[in-house]
Amino acid sequence: MAITVIEADKEPILREIGVKDSKQLSPKQREALFEQLSEILPMYHYTIIEPKEIDACLKSESSNLNWLEADISVELVKKAINKIQIDKIFIDCPSTNIKSYVSYLKNRLDLEPSCLIAEHKADQNYPIVSAASIIAKVVRDQEIKNLQTRLGIDFGSGYTSDKKTITFLKEWVKNHKKLPEFVRKSWVTAKNILNEVKQRKLADY
Repeated sequence: MAITVIEADKEPILREIGVKDSKQLSPKQREALFEQLSEILPMYHYTIIEPKEIDACLKSESSNLNWLEADISVELVKKAINKIQIDKIFIDCPSTNIKSYVSYLKNRLDLEPSCLIAEHKADQNYPIVSAASIIAKVVRDQEIKNLQTRLGIDFGSGYTSDKKTITFLKEWVKNHKKLPEFVRKSWVTAKNILNEVKQRKLADY
């Protein structure tokens, strides 16, 4: 997850250079924009959420992914506020209950009511949020590349739609009888592959 900061009068520059929701951009476009954003933005920061942290959150009776995202958003905003004056904050809201989500954030940030705006698809509607989504995606993709280099394995992008990723997971589970440590155990795709391999084993008897 990432946070980006820009002066209000300079925000139009983001649209001018082609900033938009990271999902609408190719990896090369995101990487090129990342370089430009690094020079344009007075500040940006990101936090890497490890698979184990997500798994632990989903097992918790008192939390879920939305609240994990909210807590990390609070951490990122606090880091920004400590370095630069912030007058308006735009957040992409993952929760269906926007009012509750905003209340949760405001209570932990001690902000004026008009300072925080949380919306669905904010990464499509506000260029500064689009910029944050680009940075988060580029950092995520680089982490994947680093992991592939460290392991000496090309397992693809790590997304469900990537056949190379699915093939890798199936082969790994077949050979090791468990999911890799760097994969979210709560990921539905991974759970299905694990169950599929187990069912095949049972069918052998």
